Amino acid sequence: MEAKWCMLLTIALMLLLVNGDDETSVKPVVKIVKGKKVCQKGWECKRFSKFCCNETISDYFQTYQFENLFAKRNTPVAHAVGFWDYHSFIAAAAEHQPDGFGTTGGKLTSMKEVAAFLGHVGSKTSCGYGVATGGPLAWGLCYNKELSPDSLYCDEYYKLTYPCAPGAAYYGRGALPLYWNYNYGKAGEALKVDLLNHPEYIEQNATLAFQAAIWRWMTPVKKNQPSAHDVFVGNWKPTKNDTLAKRVPGFGSTMNILYGDSVCGQGDSDSMNNIVSHYQYYLDLMGVGREEAGPHEVLTCSEQLAFNPSSSSSTS
Repeated sequence: MEAKWCMLLTIALMLLLVNGDDETSVKPVVKIVKGKKVCQKGWECKRFSKFCCNETISDYFQTYQFENLFAKRNTPVAHAVGFWDYHSFIAAAAEHQPDGFGTTGGKLTSMKEVAAFLGHVGSKTSCGYGVATGGPLAWGLCYNKELSPDSLYCDEYYKLTYPCAPGAAYYGRGALPLYWNYNYGKAGEALKVDLLNHPEYIEQNATLAFQAAIWRWMTPVKKNQPSAHDVFVGNWKPTKNDTLAKRVPGFGSTMNILYGDSVCGQGDSDSMNNIVSHYQYYLDLMGVGREEAGPHEVLTCSEQLAFNPSSSSSTS
């Protein structure tokens, strides 16, 4: 009898899980605004937007895929065990999906953008190395902060706009690590969190850490420049000067925007190839395939001139 009840309970739990999965695919609420179709789609896409008419990230990127991408993040030797998880990423992404993050274009473009963003994240938070168990690309999200900072990263030039808080240190934290007081200040203003006075919040809250990274992905470094999102999904049209500088839409230009000439214009450097390898690896694991990454001039920035020279804050 006890075995029978256990079997019935197991079946009931399986039905609940299946039904729960069905409910995650929310049908969009549709309306027409100024002759254009806009949608709202539950908590993950709660603002009316044309992008909410498309599939949202949880429709095509599931928990098991996140676990595959970051397979070693919770091993005992990792440095942020128990910090990063799928739900924190989706909760953070929900704030930007109405703006097109992971919801621009068809399913293929959307999946590629998520792989591209997470490729940057994985490469910047990895503790993998050549003979690491599972391979060097399996160790993304190993860190959530810089372990041995040699500076407080306080730039007194910004003492009037983004003054450093007493005792605060602005070393690298997060999924795309933030450095310097002015970057914490700008991110905090955008996210409506006092990161200037409390930079430690980034290493205490995984959703906030992902939010700061996605904000950086979606936000141009300067006015009249594209964001990493824009150059990746095709919102950006290169000017004649961009063409002369060999800047083209694609993954390569996302590295240019995020890291400038610390990575780009250096030929096939190890730092650039490491980021590219994470992106290709994630495309494979997500079932897209690395062949969708594009040719060398689109995938890399080896020959690109920087949008902003290294003297600018773009490389921070």
